[in-house]
Amino acid sequence: MGKRANGDGMLRQRPDGRWEARMTWTDVETGKRRSQSFYAKTQREAKAKMADARKKVDAGAPVVDARTPLATWIDEWERGSLAASDRKPATKALYGTLARVHLRPAPLGTMALGAIRPTHVEGLVQRMRGAGASDSTIRTTYTVLRSVLDAAVRDRLVAENVAAKVKRPAVTSRADGRDEARHLAPADVRAVLDAAAGTRYAAVLSLIAATGIRRGEALALRWEDVDLDERTIRVRGTLSRVGKDLVVTTPKTARSRRELPLTPGVVKLLRSHRVGQAEEKMRAGSQWQGDRGLVFTTELGAPIDPRNLFRAFVAAVKRSGVDGDGVGLHTLRHSAATGMLDAGVPLHVVSKMLGHSSVAITGDIYGHADDARQRDAVDMLGAALGL
Repeated sequence: MGKRANGDGMLRQRPDGRWEARMTWTDVETGKRRSQSFYAKTQREAKAKMADARKKVDAGAPVVDARTPLATWIDEWERGSLAASDRKPATKALYGTLARVHLRPAPLGTMALGAIRPTHVEGLVQRMRGAGASDSTIRTTYTVLRSVLDAAVRDRLVAENVAAKVKRPAVTSRADGRDEARHLAPADVRAVLDAAAGTRYAAVLSLIAATGIRRGEALALRWEDVDLDERTIRVRGTLSRVGKDLVVTTPKTARSRRELPLTPGVVKLLRSHRVGQAEEKMRAGSQWQGDRGLVFTTELGAPIDPRNLFRAFVAAVKRSGVDGDGVGLHTLRHSAATGMLDAGVPLHVVSKMLGHSSVAITGDIYGHADDARQRDAVDMLGAALGL
């Protein structure tokens, strides 16, 4: 439904079915034009919210204050602070989704900003845990809420960020509090790669398994970033889905921009893959879409949808006979890291290859491999001492 004038504001029904009443006015302190949207399930409720705000403006009171419901403030935060931030499009989309699913609904979403207390934030975490949400989802939702309330403090709607008084939710997948990554034994990884052999995705899956490169980083590789003679690749981008689009952006951190060595076997696969891609380009003719020079593409040269790569991987796991419980594409990355650590590669080297922002993160995630090496060290020392 299109917009239509309603006195000093506009009314429209959004694609999600909610009604939006948007009001504009002149700020008496700055002389600048301002606008504010109010959302509701019905047209009447949206108009009523706008009418109440108009009364506040006429009385010289702030339109948005500590009495504003969290859900209403999230709308402003998304349109303002989040949109203006330098976060990647995929991250913005994720934050918006988490806010819609976990923060907007009652009881938290209907509470006034000024009424939210640390206990309410802790209650959110407990409800999400009870509903079976993953540690990652809970931690990221907490990050979103903290950002939302930071903006409220900045705009002087509330005096303090109550979420900051609550410790960031801990990872609980291990008894010691560390997040142990699911990984496969080398023989199982080999079985999965053998099952994928001869498919369009054989080369990219082998690359991930041999280097630990992230899925999005692999799909964003360009041939100009690949030196098969020197057996190296340069990681300079990451591909992700944002809405209906596949977008290539810069890596998440400075350490994510890195150079990785290739094994002779992966080089052989990439050479064969390049020949096959050239043949596909000739067959496609004017329909070829590969003007970006991506290494891994569809048969028409378009970027590969990460979801399709995931489906191909799951199919290969099933064909291989490997236990697929809890196994995803990230499992190949975890398996590569664990394999390197088990082989004695120093933790800081593995951390650099994975593109982690710090060695501490690598140690937290792959503590299981480090624990095994510590036991080996103690056993060797004990043998030398006769203990």
